[in-house]
Amino acid sequence: MAPSLTPNSEIPSQTDTPMTDANEEPVTSVPVDDAQIADTPDYTDSDTNPNTTASSVAGETVPIDGRRKRSEAFHLRKSILGKKHGRLDESKEDDSIRRFRYLLGLTDLFRHFIETNPNPRIKEIMAEIDRQNAEEEANAKKKGSSRSGGAGGDRRRRTEQEEDAELLKDERSGGKTGTVFRESPPFVKGEMRDYQIAGLNWLVSLHENGISGILADEMGLGKTLQTISFLGYLRHVCDITGPHLVAVPKSTLDNWKREFHRWTPEVNVLVLQGDKEERHKLINEKLLDENFDVCITSYEMVLREKSHLKKFAWEYIIIDEAHRIKNEESSLAQIIRVFHSRNRLLITGTPLQNNLHELWALLNFLLPDVFGDSEAFDQWFSGQDSDQDTVVQQLHRVLRPFLLRRVKSDVEKSLLPKKEVNLYVPMSEMQVKWYQKILEKDIDAVNGAAGKRESKTRLLNIVMQLRKCCNHPYLFEGAEPGPPYTTDEHLVYNAGKMSILDKLLARMQQQGSRVLIFSQMSRVLDILEDYCVFKEYNYCRIDGTTAHEDRIAAIDEYNKPGSDKFIFLLTTRAGGLGINLTTADIVVLYDSDWNPQADLQAMDRAHRIGQTKQVVVFRFVTENAIEEKVLERAAQKLRLDQLVIQQGRAQQQTKNAASKEELLGMIQHGAASVFSNENSSVALNAEKQISNDDIDAILRKGEERTAELNKKYEKLGIDDLQKFSSESAYEWNGKDFTDRKKDIGLNWINPAKRERKEQFYSIDKYYRQALATGGRTADPKPKVPRAPKQIPVHDWQFFPPGLQELQEKETAYFHKEIGYKVPLPDGPEEELSEREAERDLEQQEIDNAAPLTEGEQAQKSEMSEEGFSTWNRRDFQQFVNGSAKFGRTDYVGIATEVDSKEPEEVEEYAKVFWKRYTEIQDYPKYLRVVEQGEEKLRKMNHQRKMLRKKMEIYRVPLQQLKINYTVSTTNKKVYTEEEDRFLLVMLDKYGVDGEDLYEKIRDEIRESPLFRFDWFFLSRTPVEIGRRCTTLLNTVAKEFETVDGKINGESGKGRGRDREEEDAENDDDGAPAKKKNKSGAVNKQVKAVKGSSKANSTSTSRAASVSSNTASKAKSRKK
Repeated sequence: MAPSLTPNSEIPSQTDTPMTDANEEPVTSVPVDDAQIADTPDYTDSDTNPNTTASSVAGETVPIDGRRKRSEAFHLRKSILGKKHGRLDESKEDDSIRRFRYLLGLTDLFRHFIETNPNPRIKEIMAEIDRQNAEEEANAKKKGSSRSGGAGGDRRRRTEQEEDAELLKDERSGGKTGTVFRESPPFVKGEMRDYQIAGLNWLVSLHENGISGILADEMGLGKTLQTISFLGYLRHVCDITGPHLVAVPKSTLDNWKREFHRWTPEVNVLVLQGDKEERHKLINEKLLDENFDVCITSYEMVLREKSHLKKFAWEYIIIDEAHRIKNEESSLAQIIRVFHSRNRLLITGTPLQNNLHELWALLNFLLPDVFGDSEAFDQWFSGQDSDQDTVVQQLHRVLRPFLLRRVKSDVEKSLLPKKEVNLYVPMSEMQVKWYQKILEKDIDAVNGAAGKRESKTRLLNIVMQLRKCCNHPYLFEGAEPGPPYTTDEHLVYNAGKMSILDKLLARMQQQGSRVLIFSQMSRVLDILEDYCVFKEYNYCRIDGTTAHEDRIAAIDEYNKPGSDKFIFLLTTRAGGLGINLTTADIVVLYDSDWNPQADLQAMDRAHRIGQTKQVVVFRFVTENAIEEKVLERAAQKLRLDQLVIQQGRAQQQTKNAASKEELLGMIQHGAASVFSNENSSVALNAEKQISNDDIDAILRKGEERTAELNKKYEKLGIDDLQKFSSESAYEWNGKDFTDRKKDIGLNWINPAKRERKEQFYSIDKYYRQALATGGRTADPKPKVPRAPKQIPVHDWQFFPPGLQELQEKETAYFHKEIGYKVPLPDGPEEELSEREAERDLEQQEIDNAAPLTEGEQAQKSEMSEEGFSTWNRRDFQQFVNGSAKFGRTDYVGIATEVDSKEPEEVEEYAKVFWKRYTEIQDYPKYLRVVEQGEEKLRKMNHQRKMLRKKMEIYRVPLQQLKINYTVSTTNKKVYTEEEDRFLLVMLDKYGVDGEDLYEKIRDEIRESPLFRFDWFFLSRTPVEIGRRCTTLLNTVAKEFETVDGKINGESGKGRGRDREEEDAENDDDGAPAKKKNKSGAVNKQVKAVKGSSKANSTSTSRAASVSSNTASKAKSRKK
């Protein structure tokens, strides 16, 4: 029996000390501080370390440079992080075993998902668990012999020895049971509510069983507090101080920090945000030194600083607003999966999406070893369509261990239920006119007579314009009277919503209420801001452009005791997350969001724990207009989401976006009454305004219609909602408009009669209209439609050559089917005939196109799988650079350069590349890069061998090494032989191709006591050091080439000449300018070198050279 596969009863004892084994201490016992770094011993000896001199060995203290301290700290930090990652990997298998045992103990349903995981190690673990279970059952049956004359079966009496052994086992384990809190824990500085304590106990049980989970309480129930208290439990009870990573929306960063300081002030919190310089400082001073317990950062910072964050072995990764990772293809979801962690927790206030694949994405992030195959997950549930009740029950069993969902009405009795009222508002005269203009502009699309290929984008644009008109006509350019533009009563009476808002705000201010106003459009907030200034209402505002600091200041200003701010203006998306505004009790939804969850989040800014009043929500809906259909669709989707999360039911064919037919139904709703005179009697204007009696009637009517709408959808079950199709968009007020599509001529929406416009003869107005050219003109050249399911073929992906031809043939036939006509190519007038001939030829190919045969379809399918479709342009460029850096056959080295590619994939690609590289455009350029890199690599390897060969000749190279200088080297030589020896020893120590080689050598020069007073050598830059090192390496190589005769098939004489010229050129660049005269010491050395039979030169210092120059100058003066 494997020692790691222990019985389930003994496993919880290992959970309190993560990432440890029997022979290692916990990671938390290895603090990294300055004292430890400073006391790190420096093991050196005079033979291996050139910086060690006789005096330093004898006991002379040498000051340690700060760079060395930082280098040692870096390597120590890297070592500790590596050990943590190793311990985390070792503990993952034990956690998986404990997790599998727990889940299989709940229901055998999880066996299907675990066994479909493609990881072979998972299958080995499952086989071992089954083997252990079989052994335990066999042992139990052997011991379970029946008593004589008594009850048979497995029941028997324990012996004294068995009972004593069991008691001893319990005593050794400390009688450990699951931790359960009955009241607020002492480490939480405040009082938690009962349901919050229950949530904490649920999180604790997940941790003890090695399971990650989703805390999905309704917004406003204190999910933040429950999470903070759980991290406090890990710190104070389990002695796990971290590190933990909390990724939250940017708007909630400050709130999370405040909540930590409020509830668990002893936790060291790091908020990673700010500009590049601020983040760099935080990373170097706190993050990399692990000077924190919890790191709170935003999603954007996770993407930007992923290279630093992925270095850590996180204890917990917590994601707030977890629906951000429901798409596993998103950047955040992909990057956060790369981070190493022992456990994960998702926090979301919105119900789970009704899409099975999105549900799998969340579960896969939590438990990748259990839910590893999305196709198996989808197929397993889709295969149960015949028995929907079975699907509900099984999905319930899958979600129950991981999901905790509570709503306010069930747990928070002190919070009064919110009251929602839809207020149906008539349009003003100006709104009716602009509504007519929008519909008349696209009357063919409004009547659905624009053809099957009518663009959905056009319908979406009409919907957007109509919604703008319902909000306020001043959102259109030219609608507001002026210039001069004034802030006056016309802001109110020209929009129906503003008229009712004006009366409503006056009444709310008299009652002592405070108001939140939400709108999707920031320009609506501009109008409301002008209105607040006009009415002298004190207000705050937040939209998508508000800076983080200004956002926090506005919230604090509104929430502070005795605040005089009456109104808070917010956009639905920017102000609907992570903001606590319980000091307000009235919420006005000026317009409805397409996603009803966004509106719910907006309401819950006020309706949350801490609210002492009843929250009333007023939703403005323009009567007999498109907004009624938008509200109906939102109610339908909200009911569907509610049923999905409550029943655990999966919806197979859910559409998040409205279809073309639904959009058409929304646009047509109320259009006929707008063109008729039905709205003229109720339209508001400057003379006809809403009175106090009218607003009471509107409130009563709104409550009645809201109750009717809720009652309509409360009766519908999930199967009824599944049957809702686009036809429901044509049904309203008991009438079915479905036949309108079949017989459109009978129900045609006629535009209003044209009115004769009054003609003005104003010259100024004429030129103003003539010069108003409007926006950008449309591109006259039509876009070429693409055939469906075309595979983008690039030359570096090496698809079979015939694939492109088959796709072009398929595209030509597609163009023929849709009747596409080739436009005339652009060009000068002189080439008109050539361009026409080119167009006719291309059109002829389309007209003669034939569909692909079955054989060609099969051939295309096979070819599409033969290429390297996952290799993008970036991967190809990295492959070329890696081949140049490591050589074309070093697949492991190349794989380190190519992101997300394993050595096996690189090897497979390389074999094809070197067979077919001539198919790539500009291939000589890429071939030249690789060959030049390989030549450089060969030269560097040769220099490394020659240098090593040179070093092996001497016992103490730093003192004994002799350098055979060439003529060109000594002619311009400014470095002493002692300095050159030091450089060669350092090259041998760090390698001729080491990373940051010349920076390291520069640091060694500055730290060495040998050159303490050698200003010239100390002041050399890495570039100058590199040039000198290149010269010395060529000199050493030249020396052995001369001795060995021929190398690489070339004579030493010929190569020596080239190298001398190269040495002279390098040394000329690296050496500083130096004055010499005819009687200087350098010329004497050159003569000595030329006159000697050997290429040896005496070691001459710069001091000697200067003295000889001085002597020669004195002689010349005497002459």
